[in-house]
Parts: sequence; structure tokens; C-alpha cells
Amino acid sequence: MPNEKITQLIEKKAALEKGGGEKAIQKQHDNGKYTARERIEKLLDEGSFVEIDSFIEHRSVNFGMDKTKAPGEGVVTGYGTIDGRLVYIFAQDFTVIGGSLGEMHAAKIVKAQQMALKVGAPLIGINDSGGARIQEGVDALKGYGDIFYNNTIASGVIPQISVVLGPSAGGAVYSPALTDFIFMVDGISKMFITGPQVIKTVTGEDVSAEQLGGAMTHNKISGVAQFYDKTEEECFQKIRHLLSFIPQNNMETVPEVATGDDLNRTDESLNEIIPDSPNKAYNIKDVIYSLSDNGEFLEYQPY
Repeated sequence: MPNEKITQLIEKKAALEKGGGEKAIQKQHDNGKYTARERIEKLLDEGSFVEIDSFIEHRSVNFGMDKTKAPGEGVVTGYGTIDGRLVYIFAQDFTVIGGSLGEMHAAKIVKAQQMALKVGAPLIGINDSGGARIQEGVDALKGYGDIFYNNTIASGVIPQISVVLGPSAGGAVYSPALTDFIFMVDGISKMFITGPQVIKTVTGEDVSAEQLGGAMTHNKISGVAQFYDKTEEECFQKIRHLLSFIPQNNMETVPEVATGDDLNRTDESLNEIIPDSPNKAYNIKDVIYSLSDNGEFLEYQPY
């Protein structure tokens, strides 16, 4: 009997790890996107991820939800390390009901937020969701409210990083906008309160999803996002780089590293960068790179 129980547990975990199934995973890959678990694996240190609440299930029975299985409730949550430093993370799984947020989906995210706040570790949210799960109505909306509340409580206490790697529509965009840093990827990331079809109906204006809420729109025009990358791999590397600059929480100091850069170093190029005439322009980044230890500077390059 004990062996049978263990076998059942292993089989159930294996089923959970397949998310919405092979067809849904293949569709995700065909759209140039990784799955939630693949993203966590690529971002965190190898073998460091510990999943929490993997067996949670929804309790909704409306609109056929009693017959609908949602492995992991459409979100993977847990903790791990980046360069040996603790981080908490959640990744919405678009292969499971479009990554839509229901009551228990939100509860998993809220628990990760609270655990990160309790231990003073950064929280990384990977967003890939169609918004609220309409079958759950007010329960789903209440879940969003809980997430937003925790965003505000954690603000200024722990670093909060949002990674938009798919559609984030409706309620799904409010939480990222409340966090400290937002990463977006060209051609994949979308953020908007309402989609192009509604805009067309209400205003008569034709606008594409990319124009309305793509990575370039929010990095270059709206200013909602702070980082723009061409691929998910580049995005993950930049997140790891960003975390090397910031403390775990507001009680710690920034990380210290031995740079090998001479404290008394001088750079003659600084004599030439700033022109004598105040009417002439110059690139301030040249100054920053010269002053930075070993010329290391996390540069924001939206275009």
C-alpha cells in the first residue's frame, strides 16, 4: 500500500508538470514562447527551485468548471536562488485555461507574495494571462484585489519584478504596473486594459495589439516598462544582472563585490566628452561608463 501511494503521487506530479497537455505546450512553443516551468528553470540557478502548493484545485462549479481540470490552477509558484541568493517566483501557465486568474490561482500568488515579504526576498512574477477567469466572477476579481494589496504593502520593502511574457489584459496589467521593474520582450509581451476589438467598437479606431500594448509602446512611449529585450533568454539574463545590483530588502545594503578597478583611476577621455560650448550635445552614457567600476552599467536600451 505505501508503494502504491507513492506511485500515485509521482504520477500526479508528472501530470501536473505537463500543464495543459502536449498540444497546448506545442502551441506555446509554436508562438515562440516557453512554458511556465521552462521559464523558471531558465531563470533560476539549476536545481534550486522548490515548488509550493502544486496540488491546489479550484472549487468553482459554474459554467461547466466542475468538469474542467486546471493543473496547478494555471500558475506555478515557489522559491529558488539566483546567483545563490533567495528569490520567490510565480509563473502563470498559459497552457492551462489561458493562464486566467481564478480564486485559487490568486491565492497561490498571494502566498508567494507574503512568504517573500516575511523573509525579505525579491519577488519575481512572470505574467502570461488572459485576465480574470470569468467563470469565477467576483471571486476572481477579489483575488486581483488581494494581489494588488500585497503589491502596495511590499512596495519599498522588497524588490518586485514583473516579467510580461505574453498577453496581460484587463486586471492582469494592474499588478505589474505597481511593481518596481517591468521586463518586456519584442513580439511576445502585450499589456493593455482592454483589447483592440473593444477599442474598435468604442472609438472606431483600428489599432493592433502591438501598437496598443507591445514592448516598444510601453518602453518608448508610455514609460510603464523599464526593460526591452529581443528574446526571452536575453530577458532572463538581464533579470539576473539587475538582481546583482540591488539588495534583498530595505534593511540590507547593496551587494559588494571586488571590482579590481583602481580607486584612484583617472580617465583622460572625460576631458574630451563634454564640449566647451553649452549648445553642443554629448552622450551622458559615455560619462557613466567611464565612471562605473570596470565600465559595468546596466543600460536600458529600448531601441
